[in-house]
Amino acid sequence: MDSTPSGTPTPPASPTGEPRSLRIEDWLTVSAMALLALITFANVLVRYFTSSSFAWTEEISIFLMIVLALVGGSSAVARDQHIRIEFFCQSGSAARRRRLAQLGAACVALLFGLIACLSVRVVWDDWRFEETSPGIGVPQWWYSIWLPVCATLIAARAIGLLRRRTRQSDAQYLQDSAPAQEEQP
Repeated sequence: MDSTPSGTPTPPASPTGEPRSLRIEDWLTVSAMALLALITFANVLVRYFTSSSFAWTEEISIFLMIVLALVGGSSAVARDQHIRIEFFCQSGSAARRRRLAQLGAACVALLFGLIACLSVRVVWDDWRFEETSPGIGVPQWWYSIWLPVCATLIAARAIGLLRRRTRQSDAQYLQDSAPAQEEQP
């Protein structure tokens, strides 16, 4: 194991070369998908045998799909696999490619930082006006609190990507982005 100058060991990367911190998003994705599948399966069984359904399953399913999309977005940003126009990102010099990657990470960080700030107001309004969910009747802020949390997570992942791209040389950037290009058809 490599040691940093202070003598503390650096955490090893996973066999795929990704940092261990991405396991958070992976486990959240798996958990949300499993819970979503179980809730949907339970609702299908109840509908089949009783001709009625659980009203709460739709509300929880929508919440889980939103969380799943945000956690998946965080994972995509951290892995530098977010949506981009490849024509512009993969043409030109190495310096241009790295600068465009930095610009993309900065824009993502800015966007999700803004979403996090603005969604705090939504949570505050849900709390202040005691909004309740339409299906179950629980406080709406139980659902809306996760938007600023997940948006902050995405912004932090984008800042981390920006820092990695800023510290890299052009040659290192090309070396790191080459396996991602080969995997895509």
